[in-house]
Amino acid sequence: VDVHLDPSTAHEREAHTAAMHCIFCAIVAGTAEASVVHEDDHTLAFMDIRPFTPGHLLVVPKIHASGLADLDPEDGRRVFAVGQRMAAALKSDGGVPAELRDGPRADGVNLFLADGALAGQEVFHVHLHVIPRTAGDGFGLRGRPMSARRPDLDYLAGALRRRLDGI
Repeated sequence: VDVHLDPSTAHEREAHTAAMHCIFCAIVAGTAEASVVHEDDHTLAFMDIRPFTPGHLLVVPKIHASGLADLDPEDGRRVFAVGQRMAAALKSDGGVPAELRDGPRADGVNLFLADGALAGQEVFHVHLHVIPRTAGDGFGLRGRPMSARRPDLDYLAGALRRRLDGI
């Protein structure tokens, strides 16, 4: 885990405290169990212990970031790239005849990232869910989309453009 032992700023102290109690940091450090699928210098992908469907896995940056605001953009790119690769593996037949295939296989994949408690984030270390989908698996978004009027969409787009200038 890339955390300073003697954090000097308030932000570093907060990150240090969060990382010390973070299960995903423990998994990255090798002090907690995980069924690892992929590891490189910056990311780790492992099976979710509470899967929505068989083969559901998580991709995390190795450096602790509790939310998207704390995530280095390059680490975000890496997490998503690994997520794409995991999705491809889930959808692949590996060149093996159907009767000889092992492990999960998906006809589709959902990528999901919750940022904040109200969004459903339960572990406060950025993580991308890679959820394999098959017909009848019972998983899906339950919300109902609304119809939006173009003036409302234009207003919201303008408000967000103005906010982008400030970050």
